Amino acid sequence: MALELTGNHLIAGEWKASGQTFRSDPSSGEPRAFSVGTPALVDAAVKAAEDAFWSYASSSRDERAAFLETIAAEIDKRGAAITAIGTEETGLPAGRLEGERGRTVGQLKLFAKHIRDGAYLDRRHDAALPDRQPAPRPDLRMIQRPIGPVAVFGASNFPLAFSTAGGDTAAALAAGCPVVVKGHEAHPGTGEIVAQAIAAAVTAHRLHPGVFSLVQGGKRDVGEALVTHPLIKAVGFTGSLTGGRALFDLCAKRPEPIPFFGELGSINPMFLLPEAMKARAAAIGKGWVGSLAMGAGQFCTNPGIAMVIEGSHADSFVAAALEAAKDVAKQAMLTDGIAAAYRKGAARVEATAGVTALIGEAETSRHASPYLFETTGETFAKEETLTEEVFGPLGIVVRVKDLDEMAQLARGLDGQLTVTLHMDAGDADAARALLPILERKAGRILANGFPTGVEVCDAMVHGGPYPASTNFGATSVGTLAIRRFLRPVCYQNIAEAILPADLK
Repeated sequence: MALELTGNHLIAGEWKASGQTFRSDPSSGEPRAFSVGTPALVDAAVKAAEDAFWSYASSSRDERAAFLETIAAEIDKRGAAITAIGTEETGLPAGRLEGERGRTVGQLKLFAKHIRDGAYLDRRHDAALPDRQPAPRPDLRMIQRPIGPVAVFGASNFPLAFSTAGGDTAAALAAGCPVVVKGHEAHPGTGEIVAQAIAAAVTAHRLHPGVFSLVQGGKRDVGEALVTHPLIKAVGFTGSLTGGRALFDLCAKRPEPIPFFGELGSINPMFLLPEAMKARAAAIGKGWVGSLAMGAGQFCTNPGIAMVIEGSHADSFVAAALEAAKDVAKQAMLTDGIAAAYRKGAARVEATAGVTALIGEAETSRHASPYLFETTGETFAKEETLTEEVFGPLGIVVRVKDLDEMAQLARGLDGQLTVTLHMDAGDADAARALLPILERKAGRILANGFPTGVEVCDAMVHGGPYPASTNFGATSVGTLAIRRFLRPVCYQNIAEAILPADLK
């Protein structure tokens, strides 16, 4: 399918322009003009979503599943166009974008299967006990119901899987909630083509057009208008701690506060235990850099911290990591702003007292190469700046004296998306001692691997205590993500004839 862009916003089935335009900032190719989002467009989109809710929320699970599958098919139909514009806008290689498209359509299909199964409804029934003494019990039935229109903010680092038709959108639509997406200005063309695919699916299934809208660009007032609109009932966000926290606070200050499901930042520490280091320190060091530099380090699960016990095995680990880092070619970052923030973050770490720079040099372009630093456990414990995420291929080796100091540093960590244990059989006691600490710190704990790469499946948790996310009980990846856009409703003594179909 040929690449055809309107440069406009999709508002309840119509492509609408505002009075102003902005120009994209592609990694290659010519900039394109796109209409600037406005609060008025947000208002129109949200009101249409509320109108759509009444019919869409009451649609059958089979109907919504078929809709999700059609979106997936329409995205695949536009695969070549998506790859073409996506590589231009983001600088990501074609293979990465094609893989991400596979993940995007895969999670749409997974949610279709999940809602057809119906287990997510958590249906419960306590039958009436009219003869119970001293008081009878009424008939009680419970089911999960959709909450209303949902706002989704596209992510900069995943133009497909965490953006227009990404996991938040798929989960909300599966739940029965219309969606209004605030597209990310880093890849507006990619966002529009995916929106075209969703629009085609809406038409094919004769749904209310307000079930999906896309607003592109705009200043801060557009995002604020979206999260503060009284008809929006939840927000899904993936982005920076600063931006996400500002939106979270707005959601909390509304006359009707609403949940803000934000993924904000994580340094994803690794704990390298003694027997594993004795057996394969060099291999772990090489693998760490491979994970750290993947996609120019622009993954929310990038393993930015490696905690090792000082000594010869730590030396071997660092030497292997340095050798691997020297072989990493410069890679384009997603935007000039992200590249500038990466340089600023690296400079902040390097300027911290007690930190030694091992490799890395400042770039003046949109490209990035790895930075590796080294420090002690004592310095890491007292320098808060070392626990702040640097978005890019930057890693810090933290040399600790022993397992006790490693455990103490683990206790001091903020919330994380992931923590990793590198361990062998002889490390079982040490790992067992760490595990209760790590369970309180992260949404996903893994062993003998690297956290980049998040499987889309039933058991996955992609979230964690703040600041990894703003809601520690939620995940933005996997089928459990649908729970964010549902709420339990109990029906007492309601005649079966008028109950929701899924309760009959």
